[in-house]
Amino acid sequence: MHLTTVSKIAQRPQTDLLILPFWEGVKKAEPTCPIESFTTDLESLLQTNDFKGKKGEYALLYPGKKKESRLLLLGFGKKENASDEIVRQAVACAIQLCRKKKWTSLSIVCPEGKVYHVPITEGILLTNYVYDALKHDSLKEESTASLKNLCLIATSKNVEKECKRTQIIAEAVNFARDLVNGNADDITPQKLAEVAQELCRELGRKASGKDSPLLKATILGKKEILKAGLGLILAVNRASFRDPALIILEYRGKPSSKECTALIGKGITYDTGGLILKPKGSIETMKDDMSGAAAVLGTIKALAALKASVNVIGVIPSTENSIGSRSYKPGDVYKSYSGKMVEVFDTDAEGRLVLADAISYVQDHYYLTRMIDVATLTGGAVVALGEHVTALFSNDDELAKKLHDAGEATFERLWRFPLYPEYKEALKSTIADIKNAADRKASSITGAIFIQEFVKDEIPWAHLDIAGTAYLSAPRHYHSTPATGVGVRLLVEFFSPLTTAK
Repeated sequence: MHLTTVSKIAQRPQTDLLILPFWEGVKKAEPTCPIESFTTDLESLLQTNDFKGKKGEYALLYPGKKKESRLLLLGFGKKENASDEIVRQAVACAIQLCRKKKWTSLSIVCPEGKVYHVPITEGILLTNYVYDALKHDSLKEESTASLKNLCLIATSKNVEKECKRTQIIAEAVNFARDLVNGNADDITPQKLAEVAQELCRELGRKASGKDSPLLKATILGKKEILKAGLGLILAVNRASFRDPALIILEYRGKPSSKECTALIGKGITYDTGGLILKPKGSIETMKDDMSGAAAVLGTIKALAALKASVNVIGVIPSTENSIGSRSYKPGDVYKSYSGKMVEVFDTDAEGRLVLADAISYVQDHYYLTRMIDVATLTGGAVVALGEHVTALFSNDDELAKKLHDAGEATFERLWRFPLYPEYKEALKSTIADIKNAADRKASSITGAIFIQEFVKDEIPWAHLDIAGTAYLSAPRHYHSTPATGVGVRLLVEFFSPLTTAK
């Protein structure tokens, strides 16, 4: 999408539609900024009180002798209740209308006072996302993202710079969405490896100067994984005819700094549950089990495009968890990369197994100051928090708070769960060092406790269980498909927060 910004309403280009936001007033809707040139066009409508300015409410007018043939009044709700998320959701309603009408360009006036151009841009770009790669050509036109040109009218400082930044992040979210929406037969471990290598070609440059980021991909195939002794990844992979991959994507945006964060994303490209087979009602969406991997790739794509001054190592342990005569078996014991012997209590608790090996490997091979893993790990997180909030676990209060604050800023909200040592009792094994799962009680917590067993005590670590937030049961607001790309906006804000000029 081509995005432009102007500071005055008179400077706007000619577009299919002009959007004027309104607050919900006590007696009638109130404009969010001066719009004297449109007073005559709006007076009769506002007097009738048919349009009240409630969140997402809109009224379409056809004024004469204006640059645009259409004028849309859009409600942002009550001013005292306004937030970035309310603005995103309100704008989503307008973009859904644009897509139905197949309008290709619009201008929108940003409210005065608080800076709203960032959530407005986010709401537009995220709602405009379409995934039609798997549709017949005759049906693609019906779902095509109609908006091609966007002009924001805002008086705030740094509008153009901040909106361009927002566009880069939104494109990274949509990139992650594409990966999750793709067929499991297409988005394989080998495809994820190719994507990482393509990001290096697209965004990576040799560090020729202090502002030049370095992006490097290292791929461990089955032979290298076997040689390294990543026994848990190999166990999960046993029944698949596709080889596993351990994908390492290094972004060195601040090579002078020793600070380095490992981002580990679960990359199970399809999860049958193994011999403990998932039932109907649970298995149908399991192509989304690589959403953690998609979030890591999307985050690094955005950080590299933004030239963020941080060092991040993305690690993606990837395989299918298939079912067959070579499937790994409940009750058997497998040796991890760390040397710990793991009894498999549940073959459908495979994500924590591949994460354990990846975490151990990256700690051994890189100097790290903190680690964050992202995974569609447990149904228990969905039961506890539904599809609105991601479960957060951490051994470090400062890291947990910083992640929580980033979640509040982006509305990819987090809720912290405990890691009390008493929960580890459920993972005791009589024949091995640890079991990979227990019964259903506190399943999200015991899953996190298992992963923590492979984290070195001195390294701050956080685990994000995105099982509920990565793939929705139905489209909602600015999520036009079930795949949300959750984690990308959150993690970019965590690494490189936006400080807007007021």
